[in-house]
Amino acid sequence: MYQLNQNQTANIPEKHRPRLALTLGDPAGIGPEVILKALADSSVSQKYDITVIGNSNLLLQVYKRLSSTNNSISLANPTLLKVIDVPVDTDVAGQIIVVTGNAASGAASFAYMEYAIAQTLAGKFDGIVTGPIAKSAWKTAGYNYPGQTELLAEKACVDRFGMLFVARSPYTGWTLRALLATTHIPLRAVADTLTPQLLTNKLDLLVECLEKDFGIASGKIAIAGLNPHSGEQGQLGTEEIDWLIPWLEAERQKRPDFQLDGPIPPDTMWVKPGQAWYGNAAVKNPADGYLALYHDQGLIPVKLMAFDRAVNTTIGLPFVRTSPDHGTAFDITGKGVADATSMKEAIVLAAELVSQRLAVKQ
Repeated sequence: MYQLNQNQTANIPEKHRPRLALTLGDPAGIGPEVILKALADSSVSQKYDITVIGNSNLLLQVYKRLSSTNNSISLANPTLLKVIDVPVDTDVAGQIIVVTGNAASGAASFAYMEYAIAQTLAGKFDGIVTGPIAKSAWKTAGYNYPGQTELLAEKACVDRFGMLFVARSPYTGWTLRALLATTHIPLRAVADTLTPQLLTNKLDLLVECLEKDFGIASGKIAIAGLNPHSGEQGQLGTEEIDWLIPWLEAERQKRPDFQLDGPIPPDTMWVKPGQAWYGNAAVKNPADGYLALYHDQGLIPVKLMAFDRAVNTTIGLPFVRTSPDHGTAFDITGKGVADATSMKEAIVLAAELVSQRLAVKQ
């Protein structure tokens, strides 16, 4: 599905089915709903070894509420799923309010994550698929992390990690892979945060991921400029001239197996991916990976193309981690209208990445 080596993944024995921990995310959001919808698909629930990490009573409540209001919704019956209940203080659990993220829901979602990470590091699972959390709820609960990515990296004791967004076009079958050089920081801090060493670390991660997880040993990577028109020879910013272009030239010498294009003006870098995604023009040789220098530079185009199916993948961890590329959507929680496509895609991608790694080890 994501251009993996299908011959290798097909050779994984049944007993080595990918073991995935699936966290509920914020219990006040749409996480429980999209999980029940995704696991209602037997091609997902029966093909992989999935354990839901969270609260079985909460899942059952969501199941009953949605089933009673709309009989046309396809939902997995929680009593038929593998669920591990993570203990949460009774007082905290009693303060969780559906559709409203607060300290209680933040504490619960944090507890689910901690448990899943600990069990995965202990070898109980091969990978984690995380439900959406509310960063504000984590902060209110006293957990000051920019997001789940940083918690995963801290617990796994890694300092080289990145947020890679993966999506397969339903129109052409082409796979988009976009890595962010910087993530959850203010825009005014981006230029000071970016350095040649940081970009080398991110490029290393992207190349390693393409090779290990997608079987791409040589390919093409597009790298964005920072300023409008990539600085226009210093007229609109000097970062490209001062260090970005020299850095890229040095990287080309180090990586003869990869074609490194850039720095590409940010407003035109996404034209070819858009054409490859929608199939509305003849596109020759789109890149295998795209490196965006800051959050919105990468995620605005990714979400325009693939909001309902993009998958957030944390690379650099000792295990696979994926997540749907959407938030808690408190405004539609409980209405039965949440789209589970991205959650399903996150589960499928996690399983395929695990299978790829297992195949390589054989």
